[in-house]
Amino acid sequence: MLFIFDMGGVVTSTFNADSFYKNFNMTSQEFTKICELENSNIFSMLTKGQISVAEFWSTFNERIKGTNIPPVKHDLFRLQFNPILNVETVKIISALKKNHRVVCGTNTIQSHYENHLERGDYSYFDKTYPSHKIGEEKPNANFFNLILQAEDYSPSQTFFVDDKIENVTAAKNVGINAVQFTTAQELSLHWQEFLK
Repeated sequence: MLFIFDMGGVVTSTFNADSFYKNFNMTSQEFTKICELENSNIFSMLTKGQISVAEFWSTFNERIKGTNIPPVKHDLFRLQFNPILNVETVKIISALKKNHRVVCGTNTIQSHYENHLERGDYSYFDKTYPSHKIGEEKPNANFFNLILQAEDYSPSQTFFVDDKIENVTAAKNVGINAVQFTTAQELSLHWQEFLK
């Protein structure tokens, strides 16, 4: 069987968005609105590896000219990313790897990817499929289909876990057995037959 794990919110904690938005004295909705100006979603482009982190911040700074928002001089995505490892999830991954293929399928950006690499967070997996490297992001069906094709598994042979319900739903629509992550204990109950 193939098991696909999301990273943030499953294996580690997620990006502290509240602290991030405080830098700009804005809400997440306001930040998103700036990212989506001119029918060009620069955050989605960053997540799919279509632009670099430097290009993102350069464009972001252009878009906030004339506002009260201070220009960004450093990569805040990197500076404010301090994930915490979920040791119990890692134990599940280790148990599954004894008899199954276990990979990471994650929406990420270069800044966070590098941080996870430095910490060794991807070393728990047989392989990692980061959105900015494969050019697709969840919940797009192509994200899952690319992984299935690369791994040579059918959807019925595949299990997926993610903390976001929209990604779980998207995986199910492809035919993958998917569950929403709440706790490692709950995940163990879902997949206990494979952990022996």
